[in-house]
Amino acid sequence: MTTWRTRLEPFTRPLFFAWSRISRGMTLGVRGVAVDGEGRVLLVKHTYLHGWWLPGGGVERGQSCEAALAREMREEAGVLIEGRPTLVSVHSNERFFRGDHVLVYRIDRFTLTDRTSRGEIAEVGWFDPCALPEDTHRATRDRLAELFAGAECATNW
Repeated sequence: MTTWRTRLEPFTRPLFFAWSRISRGMTLGVRGVAVDGEGRVLLVKHTYLHGWWLPGGGVERGQSCEAALAREMREEAGVLIEGRPTLVSVHSNERFFRGDHVLVYRIDRFTLTDRTSRGEIAEVGWFDPCALPEDTHRATRDRLAELFAGAECATNW
């Protein structure tokens, strides 16, 4: 499904990147791999990007990575993290944005509640990591293969 936000995103992305470059020398993002009792992982579909992704987003100035992860998981997926998540990997995202890095966390203990973000997420779903939807983004597939299928952990996103 193509929405107006999906069509607009290629034009707004350069403005967002320009602002990010001016306001910070390096950018840092977090992604969460929430795993339920059946071994399924939580993925989201954004209203402005194609495919299924791990939930997550940017770390704001003055915010810890774990606090950013907790905020993003609650906003995008309604996941309240219990205890501390486990840092799984760190990736350079230079191909996408110079100076960007992404931290991936595994979340095994959580409760579900209502999402706080409105308009950003089109769908939320739970999937077997070995049977992902066809339109799952390549980076999401790579991270899940590293975590669940024994693939070597890549340093690049």
